[in-house]
Amino acid sequence: MGHSPEDGAPAGNDADVGGTMVDPDPEQQHPNEPVELQVDKSRAHGPSAGPEQMAADRAHQVLARLLRAAYPHDTFPDGPYERTATAVQEAASADAGDQRTLSVGLAGLDRAAGGDFLGLDDEAAEAVLRDRGDDYFFRMIRSTAVVALYDDQEVWGVLGYEGASYEQGGYLHRGFDDLDWLPTARIEEHDGEPRTELVTTEGGQG
Repeated sequence: MGHSPEDGAPAGNDADVGGTMVDPDPEQQHPNEPVELQVDKSRAHGPSAGPEQMAADRAHQVLARLLRAAYPHDTFPDGPYERTATAVQEAASADAGDQRTLSVGLAGLDRAAGGDFLGLDDEAAEAVLRDRGDDYFFRMIRSTAVVALYDDQEVWGVLGYEGASYEQGGYLHRGFDDLDWLPTARIEEHDGEPRTELVTTEGGQG
């Protein structure tokens, strides 16, 4: 015999699905979080079956190449891309499904490239990635890479960013105005008649 909530059913936000109480998703992301940082959890465990997965060393190389093709900067050395690839792999290793999705997806890049994704030029590599831009595989990588790459201190140095100023004693006396690509500011004293809006009477009225 069924019972109503008044008969003592648990209260709260749990959903009753087929007579079974289901807790809300604890990993539900805030809707105000930037889209680039959100991961679609609808396929959080990736494909249940798929092509043969890739060896770890090869996967790292292909992933680093993917990152350089997806975030191309001629002035960036290899180091930041290598470290970002490691960050992506570490993030994926927290979930067996994500780890499988990453490995299978990287192997798929090699197949799409005729056997060697590393051998593609930048334009061809970008074309392969664009075909997968909406896949969970690529969105999963992006959610970590977009932060890890540009938070790399070697990248900061290339871009001229010194990091948070408070950790270095502030910015006022550390050359904050030493940019050499801006024209010299013109500072001139006004020697004409006082500006009307600046003239006030003793009572403070203009």
